[in-house]
Amino acid sequence: MNTDTLEKMRSMHLLGMHGAFKASMETTRAEPLTADQMVALLVGSEWDDRHNRAIERSMHNARFRYKASIEQLEYSTERGIDKNQVHRLADGEFIRKKENLLITGSTGTGKSFLASAIGNQACLSGLKVLYTNATRLFAQLKIAKVDGSAIKELLKIERQDLLIIDDFGIQPFDQASRSALLEIIEDRHGKRSTIITSQLPVKQWHDVIGEKTVADAILDRLVHNAGRIELKGESLRKKWNKKAPENID
Repeated sequence: MNTDTLEKMRSMHLLGMHGAFKASMETTRAEPLTADQMVALLVGSEWDDRHNRAIERSMHNARFRYKASIEQLEYSTERGIDKNQVHRLADGEFIRKKENLLITGSTGTGKSFLASAIGNQACLSGLKVLYTNATRLFAQLKIAKVDGSAIKELLKIERQDLLIIDDFGIQPFDQASRSALLEIIEDRHGKRSTIITSQLPVKQWHDVIGEKTVADAILDRLVHNAGRIELKGESLRKKWNKKAPENID
């Protein structure tokens, strides 16, 4: 009977229940579980299993640049990272308030790592996150417009609780990219949160976007309810390279 029950659990994809029931059969207890305790064990195990698999899918679908966590961050006044501010961001309150976050700083100062850490924490909280490089994002949207899948791609972006656009402003925007960015920001304004990282200070974004009317519309929706972090100091890549043994290639 137990073998039949296990097989039915597996066929119904009740993997958490399957594992818990199998473990209970293999474990010797001083007192057997009551019916209520067994039901609680099976349901709790199934809930945990589905929750954990949902987080794994969310992490995979987010496509983070780094497997970063809040615990791995290095806090210091010199770097411009305030521990209290980052922990407030990590608890997801700014996402629930539909606010944005702008992270700026020179190359190598940890912008992408910080954004990835906040995004990973959002996934752990059950939120939908998408991480993308700005150049790649707009190139993909141009291709999608040609093959007729642009609306589908934009709807996917709109549904994300948190969108992370990395390396914003490395390349000047053309007309197609400006239009796509305006549509993305317009769709998400007041509904979802966006994190943008850039080597350029925010005051230079207007010129990079180009076309004054469009730039005004984008920045008005993006900046007015956004928190800001400006990273400073020496490039972390250079710092890590200095610590590496000289005989390592």
